[in-house]
Amino acid sequence: MSPTTSLVEVAEGVRAAIAAYAHALDDGRTEDVVAAFCPDGTADIPGLGAHRGHDALRAAFGAVEPTTPQRHLVSNTHVTEWGDDEAKATSDLAFALKGEGGWSIVLVGRYHDTLHRHDGAWRFHVRRVEWA
Repeated sequence: MSPTTSLVEVAEGVRAAIAAYAHALDDGRTEDVVAAFCPDGTADIPGLGAHRGHDALRAAFGAVEPTTPQRHLVSNTHVTEWGDDEAKATSDLAFALKGEGGWSIVLVGRYHDTLHRHDGAWRFHVRRVEWA
């Protein structure tokens, strides 16, 4: 059965989910980061570990709330598979911190995401990061 949702609609929903996650993470809004995931969603991030479900995600992201300004700069999002209720996407990531000398890129990597439409919004079911 072919999807009834267009690629444009899916891609914009995926990009909105990615942006909402990045903004919440950079702002230290742990509850909004957790809300970006399905209830059984997983995050596998080198240095943070693998965590599944809202309680585990809340504990993990709550432990790394920013103490200095930071930005997750996400680009080149490519939706590689899509349907009405599931999409897969790959995005490039640069992580910047603001220090005494200004902003510095400290990590570069790639997100590999599987998102599900949950309660009318796209949410991460699996978010995996690989650092370059």
